[in-house]
Amino acid sequence: MESTGVYWIPVYEILEQRGFEVILVNARYAKIVPGRKTDLSDAAWLRQLHSYGLLRGSFRPDAEIATLRAYLRQRERLVEYAAAHIQHMQKALMEMNLQLHHVVSDITGATGMRIIRAIVAGERNPDLLATYRDVRCHSSIETIRAALVGNDRHEHVFALAQSLELYDVYQAKMLDCDRKLEVLISALNTKGARPVGNLAKPRVKTKQVNIPTFDVRTALYGVLGVD
Repeated sequence: MESTGVYWIPVYEILEQRGFEVILVNARYAKIVPGRKTDLSDAAWLRQLHSYGLLRGSFRPDAEIATLRAYLRQRERLVEYAAAHIQHMQKALMEMNLQLHHVVSDITGATGMRIIRAIVAGERNPDLLATYRDVRCHSSIETIRAALVGNDRHEHVFALAQSLELYDVYQAKMLDCDRKLEVLISALNTKGARPVGNLAKPRVKTKQVNIPTFDVRTALYGVLGVD
C-alpha cells in the first residue's frame, strides 16, 4: 500500500483488523513509473515490485502504540493552538499599554492569569490588580502596579477576552487528551513485565510547562522498566 497523505490510514487499519499483513511503502517507489501516472498504474507497479521483493515497508507501530501516538500528536497540536492564543493575549495587553509581560516571566502563570481574568471581568484599578500577585512572583506589587497603568479601550478588552476564552478551551481539550493517555498507558502497564527495583527520585523538581496532568514518568516506568 502506498502512503499518500492520510488516505491510506482507514484502509490500513481495516485490513490490519481483519488479520492482513499490510506493507506500507513510500510514495517515491511509484514516481519512477514511465508514462502517464494513474492510481491503477501505480498499484500495478507496486504489486510488481513487491512480487520481486524490492519493496521495504515503512515503520508502523502496533495498534496500541499507534493509538498512543495519535493522542500525543493531537495533544501537541492543542499545545500549539493554545500558544497562539497566548500571543494574542499578549498583543491585546500591549495594545492596552499594559506591560504585564515585563513584570512576570509567564503571563499564563499564577500572577498573570489572575490579573488577566480580573481585567476581563471588568477590573481596571492597577492598585487592586497588583494585589493579585502570587507570593512566588519576583516582581514587587509596586512594580506590577506601574506596569498595569494603561488604556482600556473596549475593542482591546474584547480581543483579550476572546483570546482568554479560546486559551481555556484548548487547555480543557488538553486535559481530555491527558485522561485518554493515562488510561492507555495504564492498560499497557498491565500487559508488560513488572520493572525491577524502585523508580529513583526525579532530578528535576521544577514543574515543566505544558506537561500532562498525570505522573507520566511513573506510568512509563511501569511500561518500559527504565527511567
